[in-house]
Amino acid sequence: MTINVLWPAVRWADNLHIETEALGAGVTPHFCHGIESVSEELWALADGIVGGPDLPDEIIAKMKRCRVHVRAAVGFDTIDIARWGRHGIPVCNTPDYGTMEVADHAIAMMLTLMKGIAFHDERLRDDPHGNWIPALSPFGRRLSLCTFGVVGLGRIGTAAALRAKAFGMNVVFYDPNKPNGSDLALGIRRADTLEALFAQSDVISLHLPSTPETLNLIGRAAFAAARPGLILVNTARGPVVDLAALHDAMKADVVLAAGLDVLPQEPPDLQVPLIKAWANEEAWLRHRLVVTPHSAFYTPESARDMRAIAARTAARYLRDGRLENCVNDAFLTHRR
Repeated sequence: MTINVLWPAVRWADNLHIETEALGAGVTPHFCHGIESVSEELWALADGIVGGPDLPDEIIAKMKRCRVHVRAAVGFDTIDIARWGRHGIPVCNTPDYGTMEVADHAIAMMLTLMKGIAFHDERLRDDPHGNWIPALSPFGRRLSLCTFGVVGLGRIGTAAALRAKAFGMNVVFYDPNKPNGSDLALGIRRADTLEALFAQSDVISLHLPSTPETLNLIGRAAFAAARPGLILVNTARGPVVDLAALHDAMKADVVLAAGLDVLPQEPPDLQVPLIKAWANEEAWLRHRLVVTPHSAFYTPESARDMRAIAARTAARYLRDGRLENCVNDAFLTHRR
C-alpha cells in the first residue's frame, strides 16, 4: 500500500522535487497551498503531514491514517504537542538544518557590534571625512580578553561556543539540562546559575527554546547581575528576552549593545519602547541595537536541508518505523 505524506500549507511553488526525492521509494507526496485547499479525500489518505499550522481537533479527526506530524522547523512552540499526543500522533521537529547558519549569525552580530562595523558605516555616511577616525567606535574590545557566555548548550549553542573559542575567547555556559562533563568535553567552563554567567561575561549569546519556563528568562534579575558593558545577542526565540528590562538595562548602560534576530512579536511592534527608540533612531540608542528579521537560519543550503530533512523524517517513521526528534513523547499515551 502506498504511503501518503501531506504538505497542507506549502510556502513555495517550485522545486518540489526536493521533498519528493527525500521521501524515497514507496512514499507519495501531496502538496497543497493552505488547509482550506485540502480535500476531504486527502485528509483521509494522509499517513503523515509535514509543516503547516496547528490543526484543530475536527481536522485531526478526519485523518484516520495519520501517524506522524513533522515540523519543518526547529521550533514547535506554536503546536499543541500535548493534544497531538492525546490523539496518538508523534510530533517531530527538524533541529539540524540551520545549526551552522544560526551560530554564524550569532558570531556575526557580536563582531558587528564589537568591531564597530555598522557603527563606522553609519558614521561615515553622516560625514565621510570628519568621521574617518579609526578609534571612534565605543564597542571595540580585544576578543581574546573577553568572556563569551552561552545560555543553552544545545546544537547551536555548542557551535557558537566553538566559534567563540576559535577567536581565543574565554567561553562559559549556563544550561541546567546538560550533564556533568559537558564543559570538559568542549574545553569550556560551566556557570551554576544564570546570574553567575551574566556576572562574568562580556558577551552573552542566547540559544534556548521558547517554553513557559524560558519566557522572559533574560530579564531584570539577569541584567542586575551583569557587569556594565555587556553585549547581548539573541538568535534563539524572541520571548526569552524581556524587552522592557532590556530597554532599561540599555538606558542604564548596563547593556552596552545588543543584536536581536528574533523578537517577541514579528514583524516588530513599533509601540514597544525599545523597538520604538530603535525605529526612530533615538540618539541614546543609535548604533547600539542591531536588528535582523529572523534571518539567522537562512541560506539556500539550509532551506534545502530543512525541506529534505523534514520529508525524510516523515518517511523514515512511516516506512521504516524509525522515529527521530520526537518532541511530544511525554504526551504519547499510545501510538496509532
